[in-house]
Amino acid sequence: MFANKVVLVTGGSSGIGAAAVELFAKAGASVAFVGRNETKLKDVTIRCDQQGAKSLAIKADISKEEEAKTIVQKTIDKFGKLDVLVNNAGIFRLKSLLDPDILANYDEIMNTNLRPVVHITSLAIPFLIASKGNIVNVSSVASTSSSTPGLMSYSVSKAGLDHFTRFAALELAPSGVRVNSVNPGPVLTDIIIGSGFPADALEEAGTHTPLGRSSEAGEIGDIIVYLASDKAKSITGSCYVIDNGFLLK
Repeated sequence: MFANKVVLVTGGSSGIGAAAVELFAKAGASVAFVGRNETKLKDVTIRCDQQGAKSLAIKADISKEEEAKTIVQKTIDKFGKLDVLVNNAGIFRLKSLLDPDILANYDEIMNTNLRPVVHITSLAIPFLIASKGNIVNVSSVASTSSSTPGLMSYSVSKAGLDHFTRFAALELAPSGVRVNSVNPGPVLTDIIIGSGFPADALEEAGTHTPLGRSSEAGEIGDIIVYLASDKAKSITGSCYVIDNGFLLK
């Protein structure tokens, strides 16, 4: 499905990103993936090797502009082109608007969840236009839900990401480039680490969905791969919800 295609995934060393990298590799793509943890990057590289895929692990912190601006060029230097950009990297933090520290929380989240997406996308656009490629952003049901106190900054970052998806889709459509987002509900990943939530919060949240479960990372990866494929050639500007019914409540 992705033979001779090149895919770049941010936040590709764990969770949803790592699952997507492995699925793209299995589908025949050459994959560049970005993360901060060398051990996790090596683990994903091994999984790509097992699929017989060409891969490039890039150690970078996309919240730092000087590091973020190198990743597209490193991908081009290695593989010569870019067909799919997956903006997946994100952090999850808990802080009330009533907390005196709220601005620091807001800035930290925006500087990882939204600003780098605009930055990296702008750098990738010339190459995606050349390949008639596409972009998949990983958002969240938090973009439209305001049911959890303390998630203001995170939710605003994802609402911004949804609107960025729509505007990017509108502006890039004349060049043949599609842009979509995936909006998961609770997913069992390690994003909860350092968030201020209990370690089992995502699993607990899943029990309150209509289907009574949280998603696995691979389920989100499947949707990402579908949206990036030619099977979705008519889909652009969409925010695909996969949430076990979370938004129904």
